[in-house]
Amino acid sequence: MNKAFFALFIVGSLALFSAPDPIRLRSESLPFTPKEFYIAAVTDQRSDRGPVAHLALVLNQPPQPVDLEKGVANSFMQFINQGLKQNKSLRPIAMRIRQCRVSETASGNRVSGKFTFAVTFELLGKDDDGNATSTRLTDYQGSATYTRPLSDPSVIEPTIRQAVVSSLRSLNEYMKRESGNNEKLARSLKIIFTDDTRITDDDTVHYNPARKLTWDDFKAPPRQGSHYAAEVFTSFAYEGKSSVKDGVIVLNLSAKAYMLKQSSWGRADARNAYALNHEQRHFDIVKIIVERFKRKIQPENLTLEDYNSITQYQFLESFREMSRMQTQYDNETNHSLNQAAQERWNEKIDAELRTFGVIK
Repeated sequence: MNKAFFALFIVGSLALFSAPDPIRLRSESLPFTPKEFYIAAVTDQRSDRGPVAHLALVLNQPPQPVDLEKGVANSFMQFINQGLKQNKSLRPIAMRIRQCRVSETASGNRVSGKFTFAVTFELLGKDDDGNATSTRLTDYQGSATYTRPLSDPSVIEPTIRQAVVSSLRSLNEYMKRESGNNEKLARSLKIIFTDDTRITDDDTVHYNPARKLTWDDFKAPPRQGSHYAAEVFTSFAYEGKSSVKDGVIVLNLSAKAYMLKQSSWGRADARNAYALNHEQRHFDIVKIIVERFKRKIQPENLTLEDYNSITQYQFLESFREMSRMQTQYDNETNHSLNQAAQERWNEKIDAELRTFGVIK
């Protein structure tokens, strides 16, 4: 008799403390259709990846852990696929779950609950090597408090579900607002180059085919110890500014080849047309390098993510190329003393300037 009573007691205890059913999100057709994105992935990035809820379900017992059916990431992905029209020709977005937690305390038969929720949405893509990339777009977070009877936990599921819906609605509004003018969401790149060909009276001579160098541009005194007849200081630079219009990044770049008068000099006894032509050709070489640089900075050679760094890299490479070409020019012409080589370089430089449309 004692054994039978003991067995019944165990069975009753097991029935009383059986594990609660997981939370299943109810399917719901969302009241909007995204035109700019689809949800490609949902990942759980919570610091505590245990069950999402700790619910007060039994009188005078501590809250019990209860999870979403199939886990939080799979549950959300299933809900989204069932309720949101997913057009996979649009931008792929990942939902990163940073917080999703229900906590409850009970006082007799009344339960007080708090729900906290936070997600980040990221744009998915690939780099030039085919490696996956993600770009953070926007965050959503919300919270809710509630009270309920101890015997009725039905408020939990719609609280979680509506948070997911609200986050997706927020993302949809963000994408509608930002898709045309946010650089992160741009689909293509347009390059507009302008040349700084101003003719001014200050220390800088901007390269202009209609404005050749004259000996009056060489303002500096001859460098002591130099055995050269003249020396011209030339270089090039660029400035850039970008904007976004209708989903296109418009990159406006201004390039300039220039000469500095106060850094250039020519000896009085060497100021003739032949020597001036040699110095002008140094200036022409800079212009050639600028034109080559411009042709490297084209949409097919850039990426939406790194166009600035690629442009800067190509500028530095072009600067090195300019130094090498200037050295080669002086070496082969022996600083203009080799007249035959000078003539070959004159023709070579003019031919490339014609190719670029700088001269006719």
